[in-house]
Amino acid sequence: MGKATVVIPNYNGMKFIRECLESLLAQDIPPYEYCVIVVDNGSTDGSRQLIEDAFPGVSLIALPVNTGFCHAVNVGIRAAKTPYVILLNNDTKVHPHFVGALCDALDARKEAFSVSASMRMWDTPELLDDAGDRYCALGWAYARGKGRPAACYDSPAEIFSACGGAAIYRKSVFGKIGLFDEAHFAYLEDLDIGYRARIHGYRSFYEPKAEVIHYGSASSGSRYNEWKTELAACNSVYVIAKNMPLVQGLWNLPFLVFGFLVKFLFFARKRMGILYLKGIRKGIKKALSGEGREKKVPFRWRHLRNYLAIQGQLYANILRFLKKT
Repeated sequence: MGKATVVIPNYNGMKFIRECLESLLAQDIPPYEYCVIVVDNGSTDGSRQLIEDAFPGVSLIALPVNTGFCHAVNVGIRAAKTPYVILLNNDTKVHPHFVGALCDALDARKEAFSVSASMRMWDTPELLDDAGDRYCALGWAYARGKGRPAACYDSPAEIFSACGGAAIYRKSVFGKIGLFDEAHFAYLEDLDIGYRARIHGYRSFYEPKAEVIHYGSASSGSRYNEWKTELAACNSVYVIAKNMPLVQGLWNLPFLVFGFLVKFLFFARKRMGILYLKGIRKGIKKALSGEGREKKVPFRWRHLRNYLAIQGQLYANILRFLKKT
């Protein structure tokens, strides 16, 4: 059966998928220790055919249309028969020790739900794209270490949540907290599931030995675009409404109002302020919808200690953001 299944969601990834799979199949651990599943989201660029023809050892699940990141990875997670699941973006190239380092990191931490890899920038791999994700009381999720030298992040560390672009997850925990929320479609779904895991007492970590080079925004087209701005704004509201109990939400309200105002001004300067506000409105509607209320994480007194720990992280991550640590 092996130890880990690597799940790669693919949508029109012809430019990257060959190099991604070639690097993944050249790991320095025995091939029986891991397997690879590509979930194709209705690609039309020939990348699905390439996978079928050039990589017969890779399992391919072909979906008829683009169902979004969350549904695609959930399909892969359900298909996995191993205790660990690694999620990997198609626009990546991994180091030979990538799979082994992630498995070793999860083996060493029984309290861990996930471990995030060291994601490097494609053109400047000495710089980080992501060293795990953090979330703060301003309602901001941000990539730890983005744009900074990877050498400054060469030690394992606890993070708020793993970046779903290159991370390993303990599959048994999904049975307790649920899979990725498909109402997200894409963006902040990895924050949401990491948040849920924390509510249940699980933790997430960063492992620098698991190196991966990441192109970034290959599916959406750019770091900031209209579709991404609106969807991410929507999901930023949805994450709060879904995971914060009412009392905690009211406690953090002054921080959240300030944080969303700053974000609005940021996107207004990029001439996308109206789109950001549309996303906020959609997020409120999503949170108040029947589906949103049904998916809200119910408060349990037995989790009070975990909520207090989360609140401490929300405060601490404001300071970490300002210090850029």
